[in-house]
Amino acid sequence: MKKTYEQMIDELRNIVRKIDDNSTSLDESIALYEQGIHLINACEEILNGAELKITELTRE
Repeated sequence: MKKTYEQMIDELRNIVRKIDDNSTSLDESIALYEQGIHLINACEEILNGAELKITELTRE
């Protein structure tokens, strides 16, 4: 099942909390950072698609 934009944003917030937590190891922080980058890219794709759709709808 594909995650929604909102689910990915929630996951990003959780990643930021974990990275900010002083008990998270450097290796785990790096892995979380990488996961966050993938989520950000996926969110950007969704937003670009939404922007394109809105542009197309407003032209009609």
